[in-house]
Amino acid sequence: MARSHRNPGDGAVRDLLARSRRIAVVGLSPKPHRDSNRVALYLLERGYEIVPVYPREERILGQQVYRRIRDIPGGVDLVNVFRRSSELHAVFDDGLAARAPAFWLQYGCIDEEGAERATAQGAVVVMDRCIMVDHAALLGRGWHAAAPDPVTPSR
Repeated sequence: MARSHRNPGDGAVRDLLARSRRIAVVGLSPKPHRDSNRVALYLLERGYEIVPVYPREERILGQQVYRRIRDIPGGVDLVNVFRRSSELHAVFDDGLAARAPAFWLQYGCIDEEGAERATAQGAVVVMDRCIMVDHAALLGRGWHAAAPDPVTPSR
């Protein structure tokens, strides 16, 4: 099947990474050698708030784990996905029900129909790219998310 989804350009991806603060990581493994764990740790170390979505743990990387995106109180700015392509339909359903404004599907995660549904509802979709690689390339490894504005109440 030919790919029809076009990822946003580097400028839009840079802006997405710079403005996102709270990132749900769907499929975040508790095992330190797994890519999902290494990427989430990288993001944590740069000041992002990570919200694990995983079926079998209570805490991962010291963070409260949720079973579904829509269970996360206050919502998220971005959904980063480490799941098989065959499972992405349900992830898009859950994220869209939670009104997630953006989805990032890691290398090998491809769901053309899900990406089309999400973009039709106004969400940004980055597909088949690594958030850690793009962050380092576009913002630099030393870039840290700005602390939330203390005047503005958090979600």
